[in-house]
Amino acid sequence: MAIGKRIRFFRNRKGMTQKQLGEVLGFLGKTSDVRMAQYETEARTPKHDLVKEMANIFDVSTHALTVPDIDTYTGLMHTLFALEDMYGLKIGEIDGEICLRLDKSDCSTYSSMFDMFHAWQEQAAKLEQGEISKEEYDQWRYKYPELDTSTHWAKVPSQAVSDMLMEEFQKIEKEEKKTAKKKKQK
Repeated sequence: MAIGKRIRFFRNRKGMTQKQLGEVLGFLGKTSDVRMAQYETEARTPKHDLVKEMANIFDVSTHALTVPDIDTYTGLMHTLFALEDMYGLKIGEIDGEICLRLDKSDCSTYSSMFDMFHAWQEQAAKLEQGEISKEEYDQWRYKYPELDTSTHWAKVPSQAVSDMLMEEFQKIEKEEKKTAKKKKQK
């Protein structure tokens, strides 16, 4: 999650408007909400000192605000926390083992994430069973979703194509109704 989204997430969590946050940070008048909007849309990036101030206001670590650095354990933990916030990733325990799971209460996110995780699990199982090589597994991961052959994915037409198709179907339907009406009149 990019820093702008994290700022918005924690600002909303704190129940603050952009203007309120901007004023607390020392931006005066109309510039307060404009500046915060720029940070949240990532038109501007806040300097480290400002990130520290926001973290203090939100009562969070600066790691929770910044784009996590997964090259450190702390950065990895904050990445997992962000995934919990964004996608409902949950931590639990099964048979004494720590596990990550998806939250079923958000059906649309759960369904999408389940399909993706299931495709990943299928490839990992193939690797473990010797059906594919480590190179094939890595190629699948690093080119994902391009090489995903699971039946979980379907291409969805763009909105413009969808709208065009709907218009054409409506025209065909009107023509069919006219034809049926003419046949009834004869």
